[in-house]
Amino acid sequence: MPGKHMALSLFWRTFFLLALLLFGGVFAWTQTFRALEFEPRAVQAAQQIASLVNLSRASLRSADGINRLALIKSISTQEPLKLAPREPGDRWVPYEIDRFSRAIGMELRSRLGPDTLVASAVNGATGLWVGFSIDKDPYWLQADPTRLGPMAGSTVAIWVGIALAATLFGSVAIARLINQPLRNLSFAASRIGDGEFGSRLDENTLTSEIRQVNMGFNRMARELAKVEEDRAVMLAGISHDLRTPLARLRLEAEMSVQDEEAKRFMAMDIDQLDAIIDKFMDYARPGDVRLAPVELQGAVEREMSAFRDPTQICITSQVEPGVWVHGDDTELGRVLQNLFENARRYGRSADSSLALVTVSCARVLADVVLSVRDHGPGVEPAKLSRLSTPFFRGDAARTAATGAGLGLAIVEKAVQRMGGNLQLANAAGGGLVAHVRLRAAAAPPG
Repeated sequence: MPGKHMALSLFWRTFFLLALLLFGGVFAWTQTFRALEFEPRAVQAAQQIASLVNLSRASLRSADGINRLALIKSISTQEPLKLAPREPGDRWVPYEIDRFSRAIGMELRSRLGPDTLVASAVNGATGLWVGFSIDKDPYWLQADPTRLGPMAGSTVAIWVGIALAATLFGSVAIARLINQPLRNLSFAASRIGDGEFGSRLDENTLTSEIRQVNMGFNRMARELAKVEEDRAVMLAGISHDLRTPLARLRLEAEMSVQDEEAKRFMAMDIDQLDAIIDKFMDYARPGDVRLAPVELQGAVEREMSAFRDPTQICITSQVEPGVWVHGDDTELGRVLQNLFENARRYGRSADSSLALVTVSCARVLADVVLSVRDHGPGVEPAKLSRLSTPFFRGDAARTAATGAGLGLAIVEKAVQRMGGNLQLANAAGGGLVAHVRLRAAAAPPG
């Protein structure tokens, strides 16, 4: 049995593809920006620190020993940096622990000399500490740490979040804009399928391809409306034009034919022609139905009463009262009429001229299955699927019958109009059984 696949609507498929594309673009631009921003920012930070060190070194070199201590104190109190003598016992932590800090350390050594020390903490005080010497006197310079480091991670996260949110909403808007004309086309096509041929689409849209599709759809809808109108007129004309001469033939047969048996056969032929016309009209009937709760027992008993000839058919109903289905009362009556007529014609057993028919129903989940079974010879299994095909007869016995070959086709079409389905099968004990599955309904109030 093939596995079930998750189906996505065109809107969500377009949305996910656009979102994936734009998310990938945002990620690529973020990585590109970080790569391009990394080296210039490291060099700039190192240049600033080297300038501070060189200025401090020049100032200290020009001052004598006494003034040098005053200058160190003055710089430390007025500037956001700190100068201090470097003692042999100072404990310091290397600054170069990642790619960015190593780039800064290399740039500082290239500008200040290979003996330059770069630390992230000295004697427990954190910051960027640069160790340099003036006339063999070692010093520490502590720079403002806020001037250093790559762009803050929180800042990058905020801007990336904004970009992703804009991508998300942009994908929704673009997907909706792309799929709206197709959604309108799908809705209009479903209305055409329901028989509403007045559906029209906008022919003034800016997209040329969509405009051409809409114009073609509207042209098709107009043609279908005209075909439906012509069909209704043709059917009405056929019904009138055929039934009028049939009525005259019956009247003339009754008045002019003296042989009672010939008269009876002629009347039977005329009735058969009239019944065939009814079948054609039923099959070609428009698909307008009004679904409402219908009580099965009442519908079955009403249609059973129309088959009163005890020499041809005996119908037994096992449908209990209180079983309701969603259906159209007229369509359901037409279904039962044709099933009973089909059983009357073809449901006789080999040793009896009487067609025995049993009607039952069963509740299956949210549906009700109405079963109509005869006790005739049944049908070859290979032909069961074709029984509801117009003009198809299942066996040789049926070819000798005098029907139009539309009964079960009418049943299937009527059941589908009510939102159900028809299944035909051979019964276990012989005969053909028709299962009509309709949605269950609650009894109307009152």
